[in-house]
Amino acid sequence: MIDFQLPDELEELRQRVLHFIKSEVVPLEQDPRQRPHIHEALRRELVARGRAAGLLSPHAPVEYGGLGLDHRGMAVVFEAATWSPLGHLALNIQAPDEGNVNLLLRCASPAQKARYLPPLVAGELRTVFSMTETATDGAGADPSLLQTVARQDGDGYLISGRKYMISGVEGAGINIVMARTLDSKGNDLGASMFFVEMDAPGFKLDRELETLDSNMPGGHWEVSFDNVRVTPDQVLGEIGRGFAQAQVRLAPARLTHCMRWLGLARRCHAIAAEHAGKRHSFGKTLGEHQGVGFMLADNEIDLHVCRLAIWHCAWLLDQHQQARDETSMCKVFCSEALGRVVDRCMQILGAIGITGDTVIERCYRDIRCFRIYDGPSEVHRHALARRIVKGALNG
Repeated sequence: MIDFQLPDELEELRQRVLHFIKSEVVPLEQDPRQRPHIHEALRRELVARGRAAGLLSPHAPVEYGGLGLDHRGMAVVFEAATWSPLGHLALNIQAPDEGNVNLLLRCASPAQKARYLPPLVAGELRTVFSMTETATDGAGADPSLLQTVARQDGDGYLISGRKYMISGVEGAGINIVMARTLDSKGNDLGASMFFVEMDAPGFKLDRELETLDSNMPGGHWEVSFDNVRVTPDQVLGEIGRGFAQAQVRLAPARLTHCMRWLGLARRCHAIAAEHAGKRHSFGKTLGEHQGVGFMLADNEIDLHVCRLAIWHCAWLLDQHQQARDETSMCKVFCSEALGRVVDRCMQILGAIGITGDTVIERCYRDIRCFRIYDGPSEVHRHALARRIVKGALNG
């Protein structure tokens, strides 16, 4: 049975995080080092504040310098941290780094863990996860269309191909690349993951993409690989097991996305509720008009159900149960429900809502992308529908 009562120590941690975010992070929300994406100097300042508060990397094991929380603890802390759109940076829980910590813990060799995890957990190293390709060149939502190739050459591999919408590349320290692997005879061995140094000969940042969101240090890029050499010690996990290893990362990462966006939607709701209680129109406060009051009520419903869904999935993962379908459903529901919450908040604030005078305008732009991050809603529905029909046919 899921226990929804927070232990005293977790409630205390939640309050510590909220106090830290409101006192140390919210004042930086108008810092000019945020456009078009987060400047590295601002990220490092936020990390330094999180480190000083003893709140850095709640998702990472204690042995590497993190707080060692389970998924339920992460759900509570991530939600509290993202009361500010900068909170994920201050606690070092941003994508793709947060998901890559989990990937390395599960798939990296002892030597790779020793090299990459300490600086990653300390917020000193940023990482990249390069899987997506353009619609014309290869894999987008369907990874089976992967066109980037790693050809065996001696005891290493030569990687060639193009990747699209790769987040955080500029200023990152290491790139985890998914490529279709061919042996020396050209036989397809399946997809594999490789560590690629950012200054590796043949690796190029081709074009920074103009995107709707503004929450990613290093922005989003189109990059290319031209016979980039990797050695055996740069193989992450097993050759040919790349897609299976990606699921180790992707299922929990879908859930942590939900945790983070829940916090931001709650912030927007709080702003809208306060505004509705103060602003007068036609002899009443906005909140006394049913049209606005009902929007606030719908917000509370969506926020509550999202939290329940997140906690259920967190409980499953903490019980070491398979939760692929559950996290997929949670990601679809939360991305759409929380998007509705922020949309209503903007509507309640009217003209103020579309300005930068509150964080709602920024959250509105950022949260729209959540329906695409880690698989569009339609892809998740497609995969769920296939399993539903298959289960029905198999009795």
